[in-house]
Amino acid sequence: MMNYATDPPPQTPAPAVHADDLTVVRGSRTVLHHLHFTVPRGQITGLLGPSGCGKSTLLRSIVGTQAKVRGTLNVLGHPAGHSTLRSRVGYVTQAPSVYDDLTVRQNLDYFAAILDPGRAAAERRHQHVTQAIADVDLTRHADALAGNLSGGQRSRVSLAVALLGTPELLVLDEPTVGLDPVLRRDLWNLFHDLAATRGTTLLVSSHVMDEAERCHRLLLMREGEVLADDTPDALRNRTGTDTIEAAFLHLVDEAAAGRTKESTR
Repeated sequence: MMNYATDPPPQTPAPAVHADDLTVVRGSRTVLHHLHFTVPRGQITGLLGPSGCGKSTLLRSIVGTQAKVRGTLNVLGHPAGHSTLRSRVGYVTQAPSVYDDLTVRQNLDYFAAILDPGRAAAERRHQHVTQAIADVDLTRHADALAGNLSGGQRSRVSLAVALLGTPELLVLDEPTVGLDPVLRRDLWNLFHDLAATRGTTLLVSSHVMDEAERCHRLLLMREGEVLADDTPDALRNRTGTDTIEAAFLHLVDEAAAGRTKESTR
């Protein structure tokens, strides 16, 4: 009998983000309480919850800028904040991170030179800058001073900076706040294009529940805890509701009832 070698079964890639017992304490206050979750690769994961629930703290922990992080937090196979992640993770804060006295292109040229220094990289940087400007639909404004742009346009410059070098993981802290409906739609179309055509993993925070429907997966947070980590359809089915907002409220009530039950034991 002849033995025929077979290819090994394909390995399931490790998640883009894996947290186990993740806790953040600030002073005497625990901001994040023993979180357990994963963020799958190549998808859009929405981080949703009311303002003040710990979303920004969690995002800062993932990109390695948050102090006093306890537990396990791995990003793209490395501990969060590892030096090898600098060019692999893009991060957009709530406040636009641009220089008002530079043009759109000059802003991107500056940050591209930091990410990819050296004369030999000049042509590659130029291509990345041009592509990032086009991705956020600012080609017509490439030579405009950032300080003269609208708030939404300045936010898109920050997003373009994060797209430099085609990061594997893009972390966006409420990127659509204050934007008009058309721009919000265009940004979400871009997010889906990045995931579908480039395999980019996106973690997008928001307190607007209708944006949950645009995500492949959801992390629902309240008061520093993760209430759910699942797909929108699974969350609606689990809670017997028609919308993510109704599902979120159901989970809030469920968690409150559980705490009340524990306190009376």
